[in-house]
Amino acid sequence: MKILEKSPDLLTMLQSFPIFQNISELALSWMIEKSRYVFYGLDEYVFQPGRPADYMMTIIQGKCSVEFMQQGELRIGGAWEAGEVTGILPFSRMKESRAYGRVLEPCYILELHRECFVEMVNVSYELTQALVGVMSDRVRDFTQMRSQNEKLISLGKLSAGLAHELNNPASAMVRIADELYKRQHQTPERFKAVITMRVTPEQTDAVNAILFSKMADLNNIELSLLERESRKDDMIDWLEDQGVEEAEEIAETLVDFGFEQDDLEQISDIAHGQHLATILWWIEGALSSEKLLCEIKESANRIATLVKAIKSYSHMDRGSAAEPTDLYEGVKSTLIMLKHKLKEKRIQIEKNFQENLPKVIANPGELNQVWTNLFDNAIDAMDEEGMLKIKAYANHRFVTIEITDNGAGLPEENITRIFDPFYTTKSIGEGTGMGLDIVKKIIDRQKGTIGVISKPGETTFTICLPIPGN
Repeated sequence: MKILEKSPDLLTMLQSFPIFQNISELALSWMIEKSRYVFYGLDEYVFQPGRPADYMMTIIQGKCSVEFMQQGELRIGGAWEAGEVTGILPFSRMKESRAYGRVLEPCYILELHRECFVEMVNVSYELTQALVGVMSDRVRDFTQMRSQNEKLISLGKLSAGLAHELNNPASAMVRIADELYKRQHQTPERFKAVITMRVTPEQTDAVNAILFSKMADLNNIELSLLERESRKDDMIDWLEDQGVEEAEEIAETLVDFGFEQDDLEQISDIAHGQHLATILWWIEGALSSEKLLCEIKESANRIATLVKAIKSYSHMDRGSAAEPTDLYEGVKSTLIMLKHKLKEKRIQIEKNFQENLPKVIANPGELNQVWTNLFDNAIDAMDEEGMLKIKAYANHRFVTIEITDNGAGLPEENITRIFDPFYTTKSIGEGTGMGLDIVKKIIDRQKGTIGVISKPGETTFTICLPIPGN
């Protein structure tokens, strides 16, 4: 940075900028007289986070970028060029800079100290009004930009979690398909062995009765690892005594379906000790196929559940207008979207929803954004194996939702500030301070209220939303 002598053409240059075109020559001359004229070289910083914000800066020539930290990364928020005003502005409460102003092209800047703002009001109301308009536009644009970035970051987190959740059932289906393909190619030889057997319809019905009863009881089988291994060892010994080859593979499947040695002896008696290996391989093939098909069904259902949750969460098939909204469905779909984070920390969920909870008139997508921010903050606040409690009930004219975590709690001095824009209790780079500000704005739009009570081990956010017609 280098302070320069003021050039005679500064007044003409200021008058050429749109923001000052309706400002009197007297007011602009006053501004030039009270300001310092400064040069910044390439890659220098016009302002930096943590430094006092004492000057209003009118860029006469050059260009600088606006960069800020978000989620541990430096992000570019735009650029200012000749004719634009940055830094502190009249009536702004900003005390220190919160972003980086890096020079992209050598800059010549007129800098007016904040101590001159009171005098400015007396010198020119029009100049003050023009600069306040710049501040209003800047706050609006900056808030919109940070809000969009916050949404994109949340979307990125959810996308990563969904990719992880979808990968598990998808990979299982690929593995199962390979196994079915392999078994299908084993079928011809075993089919040949089956059709060459001479068994009566009565024998077939008796074996089928055992087979189908075991299939029906599959979900009721509960064996400890020790019990399972002991049963499998006994079965292998019996099969080998009967001369059945690859006894271990058969025993593995039969134990999964609750077979015991008595069942094998019963099958042997039905077949009169003939073709035992062929019958058991046919049973093993039927049971394996049943198990694989059940796994495919379960994986497909998991994928369908996730897709349904995504659709419910995003409300991609609905408009953006307010409509009767089921709070339970929104909470449920949001928890599914955050399932990966809950599993990572082994967070337990306790849901207590009143039966026949009234619907509220709201934008479902916006409410899901509320749940996402509050649940995500609660997960971050808790240690592993924490407890997240969600309670909802109707209370006269309102539906009340209480979200409680057993994290460390919020310091008392932060309670009154957590809904302020850009305020965050997280470490530098970990939080933007936009989440709870967005939450409050959404709740306000729904004509509801939000409050928080916190102590170590218990933090509760309470949201009240009006019941239509009351």
